[in-house]
Amino acid sequence: MRIKASYSNPPSWRSVYTQVNLPKELFPLEKIFHNLWWVWNNDATDLLAEFNPQLWKETGHNPVTFLRKISYERIDEILKDSALMAKVKKVEKDFDTYMSQKYDKSKPSVAYFSMEYGFTHVLKIYSGGLGVLAGDYLKEASDSHVDLTGVGFLYRYGYFTQIISPDGQQVANYEPQNFGELPLEPVLNEDGNQMILAVPFNDRDVYANVWRVNVGRISLYLLDTDMDLNSEWDRSITHQLYGGDWENRLKQEYLLGIGGILLLNKLGIKKDIYHCNEGHAAFINVQRLLDLIESEGLSFNQALEVVRASGLYTVHTPVPAGHDYFEEGLLGKYMGGFPSRLGISWQDFVDMGREHPGSGEKFSMSVFALNTCLEANGVSYLHGIVSRKMFQPVWPGYFPEELHVGHVTNGIHMPTWTAKEMKGLYEKTFDKDFYEDQSNPEIWDNIYSVPDAEVWKLRMSMKKRLISYVQEQMREGWIKNQKAPSAILSVVDKINPDALLVGFGRRFATYKRAHLLFQDLDRLSKLVNNEKYPIQFLYTGKAHPADGAGQGLIKHIVEISRRPEFLGKIIFLENYDMRLAKRLVSGVDIWLNTPTRPLEASGTSGEKALMNGVLNFSVLDGWWYEGYEEGAGWALTDKRTYTNQAYQDELDASEIYAMFENEILPLYYARNSKGHSPEWIQYIKNSIAHVAPNYTTKRMIDDYIKEFYKPQKERAHMVVSNHYAKAKELAAWKEDTAANWDKFVVEKLEFNGHDINDGIQLSNTNLMEGEHIKVEVIIDKKEMKGDIGIDAVLTEYDPDKKEDKFISTQAFELKKKEGSKLYFECETTAKIAGICKFAYRVYPIHPDMAHRQDFAYIRWI
Repeated sequence: MRIKASYSNPPSWRSVYTQVNLPKELFPLEKIFHNLWWVWNNDATDLLAEFNPQLWKETGHNPVTFLRKISYERIDEILKDSALMAKVKKVEKDFDTYMSQKYDKSKPSVAYFSMEYGFTHVLKIYSGGLGVLAGDYLKEASDSHVDLTGVGFLYRYGYFTQIISPDGQQVANYEPQNFGELPLEPVLNEDGNQMILAVPFNDRDVYANVWRVNVGRISLYLLDTDMDLNSEWDRSITHQLYGGDWENRLKQEYLLGIGGILLLNKLGIKKDIYHCNEGHAAFINVQRLLDLIESEGLSFNQALEVVRASGLYTVHTPVPAGHDYFEEGLLGKYMGGFPSRLGISWQDFVDMGREHPGSGEKFSMSVFALNTCLEANGVSYLHGIVSRKMFQPVWPGYFPEELHVGHVTNGIHMPTWTAKEMKGLYEKTFDKDFYEDQSNPEIWDNIYSVPDAEVWKLRMSMKKRLISYVQEQMREGWIKNQKAPSAILSVVDKINPDALLVGFGRRFATYKRAHLLFQDLDRLSKLVNNEKYPIQFLYTGKAHPADGAGQGLIKHIVEISRRPEFLGKIIFLENYDMRLAKRLVSGVDIWLNTPTRPLEASGTSGEKALMNGVLNFSVLDGWWYEGYEEGAGWALTDKRTYTNQAYQDELDASEIYAMFENEILPLYYARNSKGHSPEWIQYIKNSIAHVAPNYTTKRMIDDYIKEFYKPQKERAHMVVSNHYAKAKELAAWKEDTAANWDKFVVEKLEFNGHDINDGIQLSNTNLMEGEHIKVEVIIDKKEMKGDIGIDAVLTEYDPDKKEDKFISTQAFELKKKEGSKLYFECETTAKIAGICKFAYRVYPIHPDMAHRQDFAYIRWI
């Protein structure tokens, strides 16, 4: 037979984790730069830039890669440079001092679960605002001495890198991350090998490598399924953030929830509070229930009391379509084995994820989170209102205004997002220790003592730095993508560093309305080509690869930006990531935000701009609905004029043009003899003094501790004490009440002496304003052991919304008990003229109920 010219069997690749071999004098840098503390401490990164500025740039500002590539020759020079070594010692001392500080034991400990975390562009485990918010929150937990542990995924490909093709199309590149060059470390077993977590799926185990990211004093544990022990089908679970089909999404959320708790169990980590950052993590409560049932011998209802007491669900999505829903058949494939172990039926289990139990609806992760967490919150005041309305069907019988769903307005990690120059100004003006008390407005008032000229000079230098960065990135990007040199020069050369610079950077979802500025191109052309008041716009953002409308919008804006009248005046910057975001929010003059009201849950990019003396111009939605103050930025009203969205867009665009033409540009160019605009500086100072203190993660975490963590820790302690005595008591009470709810009898219901059930109809109940009203009710509880209460509920019809509008409730007073009979009275006066509707609502009462939705049984009588 003929001998083949070549042969090779498939290679058997094995991973190896190699540590840098730095000299002992520099070895502390390995510890420092494997902790994300460097992300918000400029002295640390400035040190590497001083070591070798070219290498720092070539390595993409990745300190781990930098330390692996720096030459021995340069290291030798550094060791001989006493000034540089003094800086090394200072950074080491600052880091060690920070790390030596202990957790504040008065603050509850927290386990925090999120699908994404955004700390730095170097670690691509985020896609947008949700992840960046989670990353900022962990940094603040570290700064605020909170004992918090995070759980998430280490994605092989992360989110995509965006390239804009010559014809304006978004191209999504998924580039694999080299875990050996990231600021993280493998978690090791006692034998020195990397820890592997086995997570039981329906018919197999899925294995995950366990990694740790050190975020100051906080540990974030990441699961990674891209390993040989798994099939190709399962290796891809952690390949892409929000990638794959619905089955892969379910596998991800199963791994985050079930696997996340199993991981903490394996590590021996127990916390006071279990916080789900979005509904993706809701399955943590399945495993927590299972642990209590199988290890502690509790029944399902008893275990649910314990799990709910310490469970918090934060929703970031303002519309039902943004939540995750799974078909019952697909859900059963992965979750079908759990109900029998929990001691409930499959129907019981799947109904916990439905707004209308028994309806055949898809299983909602958000509804499941609401049913297994005692508390829930939106991420701004307005989003809290929207969330209560969105979730109202989960608790029929209650109006949105009555729900327990609260809010904590998002903030940003000020040391991360504030440019070095601005931090220097704050430290000089406020005192460096102000970071410990960032939410104190009295401290921020000192900004008024800074000379106007100093503020203007600082802002102009930050803008010029951004423009230099944009020009450099455009040259490099266009050359890399082989675009015509003439095209590069025509854009780069037309950027005017003295023009008012407006930034717009966010995810290109259609509700963000990036197209709004381009409604009237003739008027826009006149605006950007006004030589008296020059203005330029920088746009950037990614569209989800499956979002055709968002990608089309990017193409549309890119095409407009290439028209002769807009060249160099409107610029689209590709690959919006945290590095570009930090440059933008510190370098532009105006941050523009134009969402469809009220679809912006919070939005934090404007908060980042705020910390840098950048002024906001936004729709009154999300955080700006609370933050806007006249003389500290500009706003489009939160009120809709048209139900037709196209007409509303046209009106809003016209208002944007007018605001720039008549207010913003004249104010910016109202220069005095010193070359700056005193009125503009006053706006900057007002926004820093009056708005900035309220939008830091310091204020945010303080709110979570006060409003949720501390009360829930107290309740959790109550229900688990004395071998779960209170959990057992509450479960028994709820079981008895539920079993007898339909059995109690209303023996009397009188309205001003007339039996309502004996002739008076709501349609002909006529009262005079101020007239006295007395209602008497007698209820025989029969065999029900627990207590009940009664509300009088008052509503009026809203013709605009075509629905009943909640006005108020008034509780009945329990006058006496005779055996199983309860005697109630309610006295009030008619206070509202016009047609109103009233009804009477019976509800269960227990002294240890957290709130009405803790056990939301209702019976109208």
